Amino acid sequence: MKRIILLVVTVSLVVGAIFSLGKLLKVKSLSPAADALIKQAQKQEAEGNYLAAKETYATLISNYSHLRNVSEWQKKIEQLNLGLIVSPLIIPGSIEYEIKPGDTLEKIARQYKTTTELLKRMNNLKSEIIYPGKKIKVWTEPFSILVDKSQNTLLLKTDKEIIKTYIVATGVNNSTPSGTFKIVEKIVNPPWFKPGGGVAAPGSPENILGTRWLGLDKPGYGIHGTTDPASLGKQSTAGCVRMSNSDVEELFMLVPQGTEVTIVD
Repeated sequence: MKRIILLVVTVSLVVGAIFSLGKLLKVKSLSPAADALIKQAQKQEAEGNYLAAKETYATLISNYSHLRNVSEWQKKIEQLNLGLIVSPLIIPGSIEYEIKPGDTLEKIARQYKTTTELLKRMNNLKSEIIYPGKKIKVWTEPFSILVDKSQNTLLLKTDKEIIKTYIVATGVNNSTPSGTFKIVEKIVNPPWFKPGGGVAAPGSPENILGTRWLGLDKPGYGIHGTTDPASLGKQSTAGCVRMSNSDVEELFMLVPQGTEVTIVD
């Protein structure tokens, strides 16, 4: 009798677990409408219609925010964001500019508060030599940066949306300062002046700053690369914000001096 009761209880538990799992899968599974939107977005990407694909992924996030696929769709949007910005395509946030006599890329970058690196990238320019009459794409929408120390993330933003999310490292024991700052210095392959004295040259394994430095208007603090990518996602720095070298190089290309950086707990 005990065996029969135990068997009945076991079967009931298994059936209950299967029923609960079925309910969970039903909630989390894609509906035909969502599946159709995904296929539509994939088709738009394949055809090179990136703006339309981005809008379709945004619709998916808006309509199906309860699904586990949301983070995947958000990553798709961020990939499309960067691809659209660095492409020659004129999109919201950019203009077509006709080069005038006396113009230089540096002058145009200062006028529109962008970077010469971004101007070269989005217009496929191999050098900074430009000629009057040529039309180029210019990014005009200001970027801002939000660093969340609790999540060890850095968000590159415009007033309208999050452009991209980066994983970073912040200061041990919450030593990265909170507040609103500005980028006042940009250095390619910076040397590292060691706290105890001495200098680690650019490219040296001892140079903890990696390949780029974006200095803040709080002396001694900035956003930089790293020789220790395993430290990212943790509170592991002396107070600066640390990124992978590939990520900080991308950020360096996009944001000019004067970009606002907000750091929150």
